[in-house]
Amino acid sequence: MIQILLDMDARLFELINGSWNHPWLDWLMPWWREKLTWVPLYVLLAGFSAFKFRIKAFGLILALILAVGLSDTVSSKLIKPAVHRLRPCNTPELKEEVRLLTGCGKAFSFTSSHAANHFAVAAFLSLTLGLWYPGWRIWLYLWAGSIAYGQVYVGVHYPSDVIGGALIGLIIGNIVAKTYLRLSKLRIALPPRV
Repeated sequence: MIQILLDMDARLFELINGSWNHPWLDWLMPWWREKLTWVPLYVLLAGFSAFKFRIKAFGLILALILAVGLSDTVSSKLIKPAVHRLRPCNTPELKEEVRLLTGCGKAFSFTSSHAANHFAVAAFLSLTLGLWYPGWRIWLYLWAGSIAYGQVYVGVHYPSDVIGGALIGLIIGNIVAKTYLRLSKLRIALPPRV
């Protein structure tokens, strides 16, 4: 059964990385999945939070940093060393077939820390800022999902790596957001329910 799932995972990887490509995506995805690309967004969100919540924004930003730090630690320091799965671009049988559009990296593949971290951000912001701006929720999850997809597209992760990372990020983002809302005074300022 596990071998069947691994074969399906490898086949889906080959489709996303090898068949479902386009020159425009070849240009976009290496840039899109890069962490530094999103620094302006994070600065904008921090500034928006400071404007909206004043001093309470400090706790919100710290909680978000905690969610990302926990998801990154669980993915990179606990799961990857325990599983030891090679990235597709480092797997001897696949290495020559992978369309590698960025550096391969030396770390192991399962789980994707990019997916874990971005889904932690999406889950946390969806449960906190999403209380005021519910329309943001779908865009947050589409954003995180597109970055996870980009990891497979550029050849550095299997689909199961990003699914596993997404689940870690969702769980940790939800736990941190719910704990934050329970402990913070921010909940006093929630918008009225309609």
